[in-house]
Amino acid sequence: MVDSTLAEMGKNLNEAMKLLEDNQRKVEEEHEKKYTRKDIPGPLQGSGQDMVSILQLVQNLMHGDEDEESLQSYRLQNVGEKGHMALLGHSLAAYISVLDRERLRKLTTRILSDTTLWLCRLFRFENGSAYYHEDDREGVLKICRLVIHSRYEDYTTEGFNVLYSKQPVIYVSSAARSGLGQSLCNQLGLPLSCMCHVPCNTMFGSQHQMDVALLDRLIKEDIESGKLPILLVANAGTPGAGHTDKLGRLKELCEQHSMWLHVEGVNLATLALGYVSSSVLTATKCDSMTLTLGPWLGLPAVPAVTLYRHEDPSLSLAAGLTSSQAVDKLRALPLWLSLQYLGHNGIVERIKHASHLSQRLLENLKNQDFIKTSVEDELSSPVVVFKFSPEYPHKDSDPMLQATQIPPMTGNERYICDTFNQWLGDQLAQLVPASGVDIVELEDEGTCVRFSPLMTSAVLGTEVQDVDQLVECLKMKVPVLTCTLQLREEFEHQVRRTLGLAFVEDLTWPGLGVIRYEGQNEDQQEKDREKINAGLLKKLNELESDLVFSLGPEFGGEKNCIYIGMATEDLDVSELVETIAATGREIEENSRLLENMTEVVRKGIEEAQVQLQKANEERLLEEGLLRQIPVVGSVLNWFSPFHASPKGQTFNLTAGSLESTESTYASKAQGSGTTPPPTPTSSRNKQRLPGQKRFRRSLRNSDAFSETSSVSHADDLDRGEPRWPSASPAGQEASPDPVEPSEPLAPDTTGEKPPTPAGADVTPPEPEIIISWDTYTTGMNLARAKKLPM
Repeated sequence: MVDSTLAEMGKNLNEAMKLLEDNQRKVEEEHEKKYTRKDIPGPLQGSGQDMVSILQLVQNLMHGDEDEESLQSYRLQNVGEKGHMALLGHSLAAYISVLDRERLRKLTTRILSDTTLWLCRLFRFENGSAYYHEDDREGVLKICRLVIHSRYEDYTTEGFNVLYSKQPVIYVSSAARSGLGQSLCNQLGLPLSCMCHVPCNTMFGSQHQMDVALLDRLIKEDIESGKLPILLVANAGTPGAGHTDKLGRLKELCEQHSMWLHVEGVNLATLALGYVSSSVLTATKCDSMTLTLGPWLGLPAVPAVTLYRHEDPSLSLAAGLTSSQAVDKLRALPLWLSLQYLGHNGIVERIKHASHLSQRLLENLKNQDFIKTSVEDELSSPVVVFKFSPEYPHKDSDPMLQATQIPPMTGNERYICDTFNQWLGDQLAQLVPASGVDIVELEDEGTCVRFSPLMTSAVLGTEVQDVDQLVECLKMKVPVLTCTLQLREEFEHQVRRTLGLAFVEDLTWPGLGVIRYEGQNEDQQEKDREKINAGLLKKLNELESDLVFSLGPEFGGEKNCIYIGMATEDLDVSELVETIAATGREIEENSRLLENMTEVVRKGIEEAQVQLQKANEERLLEEGLLRQIPVVGSVLNWFSPFHASPKGQTFNLTAGSLESTESTYASKAQGSGTTPPPTPTSSRNKQRLPGQKRFRRSLRNSDAFSETSSVSHADDLDRGEPRWPSASPAGQEASPDPVEPSEPLAPDTTGEKPPTPAGADVTPPEPEIIISWDTYTTGMNLARAKKLPM
């Protein structure tokens, strides 16, 4: 029978996990108003809250950001029942800690011995002890303390005095994880001179393996100088490329100089498989190793394990590898439950599945052009590191493709290649998030894309179809990278020879290039240039094209620039540069015209005010002072009207001046009604087929478009029948085709003019004349004589 308390605890844990994993449940409006700012802690309620409310608050804090909601929910959904066992272990550890001391001692001893035995058999580490720790660096730290206690007999009583007389030396590979050596020195209270970083091979073997010959020379030099070599940290799978050091030779060297050999790395997971490479199998003969079972098996919140061999338990207790506190031994409880739930077959199956994924990706990358892999062993490498390299076409690829390959890169081109690989890694991680690919910086290879399923597949649930999707996305992105790299030089040449444009060299931008519109005026202010480039960017984004125009990185060094993204092989670089320059000039001219017009209008208004004031003064002198008096002026105007020719004035916005309206009343031109000739199309605008986007040239071998089809289509448009000139009155549409009347038109009885047949000679009427008001009578007689409409 199961204890009722344990059963209730498991039930409560299941209910809590279901509530936290339910991402579709929306928070009520009142609750949202109550927790508008979740980052500001509120007062502790006196009456307390129920469990559902507290868990709801935890869920809101976990999924407060909308951008991270999908990622977090995806990871929670992959926890599964196996992960629930690990989470249950933390709850049981708190419950077991309240037992009486004797029961607690028996229970913790059983849990610790079972877990240690299972792990030693599973990873082939015979007669080993285990230390369980939360921080994966804590294991090697405790091992260092154990070695110091073993090599310095008086260290327990003398402390640092014995270290001062004979300084210890710890050797770490230069390919180890960053900060490991400094962290060890800080925790041990040793100077940084006690840490020696061993370079990797530069002539023979892998570029990520420790140089054994150089290590031997360094050890001998340290011994001659009075130092004591005590520990060597080797890698069975470097953090970057996943390569394994030559553990066999390193073990011989450590035995020769009485040094401790500690091994860590992701490749240690393959020790649980039936077939293990000889380089990794040698790790079982080392003195200690650190295992990170959490990411390997997809178990959340389980501790890392350091297996070691040592005969003196008192030194292990002094170094902190063992503890007399029963509560500390409960760290192994989550792992104890998870290992039993998975079983031996379940553990091996997960590791085997991750190895199969890496082998499948590696096989597909072998036949991929311009992809270079950095793999130590193609048969059993659990980590695949690859990069885009234009110098690396496949040996069996098309000869035409090899002929057009990019020449070897030197200097800044290597930085550009690293930038392109950074973009490639970001794209693959975004398109196939379940693959778990990330970006890694290697000393010799530069920026690469890393696929390490042992560290990600169990958590993300990576399957074979995810790897196939990753390969398909890679096949789509590699041609884009190749074409963009080939067109960058042509784009730079076109920009530098175009007036008004400046090419900005930015090696960190993954795209066609960076430009800035400088304008025709060299004395232009930076603020005006910023406005022009902002308007140019807006205009370019409104064009229908496949290119992406942006302001570049948020924290980029270049300002007021336009960053152009990746390009395809059908990009017409000359048309792109010409369009950018023409659009920039248009924006600059419009802004200059607006500024000039504003200044002219302002000055014109001031001058008009002066002229109006003079006109008022002249009118005052001409009419007399008496006519300005309200009562007297009205009586005087009644008996003696003042006859003055009315003169109007108008303000010309174009000229910015005040003009008289006499010319307007003197004559008036009548429109002929003919349609103005069409504006000729610029020869720079190329004919595009329907649906064809901007900046795309026709490919010779394309099924959709070709140069011949585009030219013939343009000729057909040029040979089209011209439209007949319009002879209809204003406001009426002319017939597009000439129509011959079959019979004479009837005379017009309505007073309206009959429509003129198409093709007839149309003579525009003379402009009618409007006479000024002071000669109105003469104008009437003149109008009757000429029979002109008034």
